[in-house]
Amino acid sequence: MSFEGFPVAALDFYDDLEVDNTKSFWEAHKHVYAESVKAPMTALCSALEAEFGTAKIFRPYRDVRFAKDKTPYKTHQGAYVAVGPSTGWYVEVSPRGLRTGAGFYEASGTRLAAFREAVAHDRFGPELEALVAGLEKKGFEVGGERLKTSPRGYDSDHPRIELLRHKSLTLGRSHGFEPVIHTPAALDLVRDDWRTLRPLVEWVQRHCQD
Repeated sequence: MSFEGFPVAALDFYDDLEVDNTKSFWEAHKHVYAESVKAPMTALCSALEAEFGTAKIFRPYRDVRFAKDKTPYKTHQGAYVAVGPSTGWYVEVSPRGLRTGAGFYEASGTRLAAFREAVAHDRFGPELEALVAGLEKKGFEVGGERLKTSPRGYDSDHPRIELLRHKSLTLGRSHGFEPVIHTPAALDLVRDDWRTLRPLVEWVQRHCQD
């Protein structure tokens, strides 16, 4: 199956699911999910696989075991290509349209220490700082979990303290409801964004290993 874009029905499906997140709604409309959401996402990931790797298409069901919110279904469809521990590219379709991103979404222990050591390094830190600044100028937004205070061992006046506060670091861009997302050209949007984000992914791969 070739990628032809995400139909309007995909966004409408999630609009309705946000209002009626129930098993009865899902059972009555799961054919819409299969045809308008999962099938085009699978086709998109297949078209990107040769260049970026095999994607994991996330299940539509929420894990509600320990959640206060017991609604059973996710109100977005994401796919993720891993190239390292918790590191890679991401694409999502939701009621807010199409979104792309990349980076690392979790780092603990030795990986987090390695990230901060690299950020503090006089060569590697400015390299990441310039990468992030350049991506922001291109319209990407910085995300990820951050400390409100300075991490232990680093002064609050460190020149890259904002990066040092990150426990995860992602950059993403929303393409919203642009008509192009409903066409085969959406593939080019995702591919171009992932290519633009490749230097960030490669920096993380080089410096945030266990």
